[in-house]
Amino acid sequence: MLTTEKVIAMTKQLNADFAATRNAAAKTPWWSNAVVYQIYPRSFQDANGDGIGDIQGITRRLPYVAELGIDVIWLCPMYVSPQDDNGYDIADYQNIDPMFGTLDDMDELLRTAHSFGLKVIMDLVVNHSSDEHAWFIESRDKTSDKADWYWWMPAKEGHVPGEIGAEPNSWGSYFGGSAWTYDPQRGEYYFHQFSAKQPDLNWERPELRHAVYEMMNWWMDRGIDGFRMDVISQISKTLDSRGMLPGTDGSDKEIYPVGSDGYSSPFDFCTDGPRLDEFLHEMYEAVFAGREGFLTVGEGPGISITRAAHITNPASEELDMLFLFDHVGIDDDGPAGKWSVVPWKVRDLRNVFAGYEEIVRDGGWTSLFYCNHDQPRVVSRWGDDSTEELRSRSAKALGLVLHMHKGTPYIYQGEELGMTNAGFTCLDQYRDVESLNHYRQYVEEAGILTHDEMMNALALKGRDNSRTPMQWDDTAYAGFIDEDAGQAPWISVNANKDVINAKRQQDDPDSVYHFFKRLIELRHTKDIVVAGDWELIAQDSDSVYAFTRRLGNESLVVVANLSSDTVDLPTEVAELVGEPLNERVLITNQDAALTCEELQECHLRPWTAFAYTLG
Repeated sequence: MLTTEKVIAMTKQLNADFAATRNAAAKTPWWSNAVVYQIYPRSFQDANGDGIGDIQGITRRLPYVAELGIDVIWLCPMYVSPQDDNGYDIADYQNIDPMFGTLDDMDELLRTAHSFGLKVIMDLVVNHSSDEHAWFIESRDKTSDKADWYWWMPAKEGHVPGEIGAEPNSWGSYFGGSAWTYDPQRGEYYFHQFSAKQPDLNWERPELRHAVYEMMNWWMDRGIDGFRMDVISQISKTLDSRGMLPGTDGSDKEIYPVGSDGYSSPFDFCTDGPRLDEFLHEMYEAVFAGREGFLTVGEGPGISITRAAHITNPASEELDMLFLFDHVGIDDDGPAGKWSVVPWKVRDLRNVFAGYEEIVRDGGWTSLFYCNHDQPRVVSRWGDDSTEELRSRSAKALGLVLHMHKGTPYIYQGEELGMTNAGFTCLDQYRDVESLNHYRQYVEEAGILTHDEMMNALALKGRDNSRTPMQWDDTAYAGFIDEDAGQAPWISVNANKDVINAKRQQDDPDSVYHFFKRLIELRHTKDIVVAGDWELIAQDSDSVYAFTRRLGNESLVVVANLSSDTVDLPTEVAELVGEPLNERVLITNQDAALTCEELQECHLRPWTAFAYTLG
């Protein structure tokens, strides 16, 4: 019978194996040549036929993940939760929600994953909890020892508590509406950057922090291999000279004026606050010091390049790497922020990634990603899914550019198949609280966008685009759930599952799946991909993304036409590559001979991409 002790023993052996055999690039951490695969549990595999993915389903599909060549799987939250934000509102950090299974199921997943050589990291959501968490319930009592574990404030002076305008300040939630919710039991408002069911934890309280660390150690001792930390850059708030939140009665620190939606953003006051380094180092000391083989990655919205280099520098003893988001904001520019549909530019993507590479040069490390549970499918967002050929080529081209950078790549489930956006056309097809709240706020309340404008924005950027069921095969529900289960998935399956699915692509050596498998293999076997210096070239091109990697006497050129037009090969690239030879093409998304012929003619067909070693 599997025991927690056996899981821990397997974890220790796995860590030793990784240290001994998985690091191709000398003198770099084990995760520098690893590839991480993100699993969104409710949409990955349903094993019990209730329409929702579960832990047993994940365990069943681990051979697929291992065959792809993955090193680490990241599991989105499966803790007990009312599911207001699909599990990112946690009501019990030390138990599994019954919709996903049990702690025994989790132990079995760990055992199976480790037997395949896969590490497992879990989502950690400690900027906020659910309003149904025991800590919050206790904090509603002003006499409780947890009364100040959350951010409570009285109504604005001269206003009736609970009425519009009585909120402590004008901050708005990122999910729409006020960032303050009135609690009649306590007679005060609580602060929430996200949903009203996600109250922010008060990290100024040492007792709260140590309770969090105790919980983290419980999971690490159980056998997991680390954490992906949700919005960890927002745990430290900027306070005024008296320790008060800005803009509240008596505060000496002002906030920004309200915008067109009627609210002021709390973002700059809640991001990379003055005690963030202190909190992260304290966490490291309390949880990770003395352990081996773990991975910590923080979600870091608002973190600058300079700060990221510091936080991820091993000498700082804070985090191994961060997710930064400047690149996924290059097509957000308008009165409705991310919901303003604007064209993206290769130049902007190139410039942002150049900044990320500075983090690595300055002693830190970076995460490489396009897609996750909060982002749409990149092949629909920045690629071209208008035809099957262009979808496949653009998925490969975008993948090659990302994976050839220096950093740790993250693949979101289905990205290795070139899965596309959902194609929803009706509001009732969406499930995401952010999308539904912003439709109400921007269309029905503020009138910032028309119905058609918002629907177009949701179709391009809505979070549900990445949350449709994993497409395993061409059966009725794409293999996510048995056809005869009698229960449809919690969200609709993409209609293109007959063409885009894992079974079909595994049998096709020219598929996106096999291209990604090759990219992963290169990171495992080519030191230059892991440790080579990075330098941007052809910086003025509107369509071509090109850069070099150099390690010792070895050089690698990466070139991609990230457009649907045939374009000229930039002179800088043509001069650098010189006379092409087939055997020098390390990887390409089309026939190698054709690639070389194109180079001789100094042009690139739509979505042509390759990595080419210099002679």
